[in-house]
Formats: sequence, C-alpha cells, structure tokens
Amino acid sequence: MRVAFFGTPAWAVPVLDALNRRHQVVLVVTQPDRPKGRGLRPAPSPVAEYASAHGLPLRKPERLKGNREFLEAFEASAPQVAVTAAYGKILPKEVLEVPPWGFLNLHPSLLPKYRGPAPVQWALVRGERETGVAVMKTEEGLDTGPLYAVYRTEIGPDEDAVALSERLRDRGVELLLRVLEDLPRLTPIPQEGEPSYAPLLTREEGRIRFGESAQAIYNRHRGVQPWPGSYCFHEGKRVKVLRMRPEAGQGEPGVVLGVDREGVLVGTGEGLIRLLLVQPEGRRPMPAADWARGYGVGPGTRLE
Repeated sequence: MRVAFFGTPAWAVPVLDALNRRHQVVLVVTQPDRPKGRGLRPAPSPVAEYASAHGLPLRKPERLKGNREFLEAFEASAPQVAVTAAYGKILPKEVLEVPPWGFLNLHPSLLPKYRGPAPVQWALVRGERETGVAVMKTEEGLDTGPLYAVYRTEIGPDEDAVALSERLRDRGVELLLRVLEDLPRLTPIPQEGEPSYAPLLTREEGRIRFGESAQAIYNRHRGVQPWPGSYCFHEGKRVKVLRMRPEAGQGEPGVVLGVDREGVLVGTGEGLIRLLLVQPEGRRPMPAADWARGYGVGPGTRLE
C-alpha cells in the first residue's frame, strides 16, 4: 500500500522500518528539529534521521491545523492509508480525511485504559499486571477510535517502561502489518469499558514517596524509566536512585534501617526498599553502600 507515516522518537523508528520494507512509504511526517545536547543545537528527530538516510520524502511541520502548504503536500503524496506511532501532535480533521483508508495508530495499552501519551509508564506506576497494544483507527478525539486488533500480555514483575514499551512496540508492528494486509476486509470494533488517561510524566512523578508501600515505590520506579527517574533527597540534595528492590520487613517511612554490602535498607509505608545503585548530585553512579559510607548515611538517617 501507499503509506504515510507520522512519528518522532526512537521508539517509532522500527515501525517505520517495517513499513518501509513491506509497503511504499510516500511521506514521513515528524516533529521539527529541537535543541539537543550541551550546545542546544537543533537536531532532527530519530524518525527524521531514518527518513533522510533512506531517501524517504520528509516533512517537519510546526503545526498541522490550518497549514495549507502541508495539507497540499500531504494530498499530493496520495497515501492510501497513514500510520501514526508516537507522533506527538493532535491530528486535525482536514488531515485525517486525506487517506481513503484513514489513519491507524499504534497505541501501547488496552484501550480505553490509559489513553494519552504515557500509557506504559502509568500502567507500571499504578501496578497493572496486564497490558497490551492496540491498532486503532484514529478519530479527532484522544485515542477514542475503534480497534482493528489488540494484543494482551502479562507485565513482567521487573519490567520497566523501556523494556515493556519496546516489547509492546515489536508485537504491535506484527499486528499492524497484518491489519494493513487485510484492511479492505476489516471492520474496526468500538472501544468498550471505562476509559482512563495517561498524561505526560512530570519531574515530580519520579520523587520516591516513602509513605507508600515498598511494592508501590518499586512500581513507580519501573514506570519513570528513563525519565524522570527515581530520586529522593538527603540533607537537601537530590540523590538519583538507579536501582532498587522491595523487601520484607517494616520500618519508619524514609528512615534508614541499615547499610551493608548490598545497599541501603529504608523503611516504607509497608515493607522495606533496598537502594542498590545511586547517583548523588554532581557525581557518577555508585553502589548505594559506597554512597552511604561517603555521605554519612546510616541507621536513623532520614531520606525525603
């Protein structure tokens, strides 16, 4: 099929690659170049880099709604169908109406649960045991469209947002290719159930809430990878917690119970959390036990 692709981050590149191998990609649309690195120089998105490297027609519109120049270029590319994967912009009606077969969106959740831009992260933070990925027909509403295909899977007890999102993406690519193969014969099914929303994470979401249970703290830790990551404060300075694990036991929330070669054991609202690898402000990552020795952290120390 003649396919247009809308996507931006590295997560979306394998989706574009699969389409490029199986179909004719007539246009790639991505976010404009954004400042990156220490010099904050404008840099293309990973999807833009792939498109340029493979000689695919590329557009980087700042906005879509009311953008006559982009709309004419999109229409001229004559796509039969368009696919979105983490594009990052709302698609207006005039854009949605261009492809005869509409837009398909690859969304890593069991819709209507976790509509929005961070479904994998919030599924982990909220302790879901099952999730999935859906191929949806895009409508003007936020992830409200009917479903062409859904894959369900259990969440691994130690899977973080990076590993889970990539696993769902890879299975979603398989679903997407099958849907495109059978698209003229398929009828999408309306979403059923109570919808929930998965907004973008904020930096504050990474702060460890020691008053929660150890399992809830660990679930949040898995969900906030790679950004904003888990962190707490010791004597007013931020300490990133790169690795942790929940353990049995009980102690006052946020208070260190002990330090040994494995790490730093801290009380929570229910159970204990062991800090294994940390990164103090302005320092490189280090074993939590080394941090404790170097920064005067011991039994009775309060972390916030």
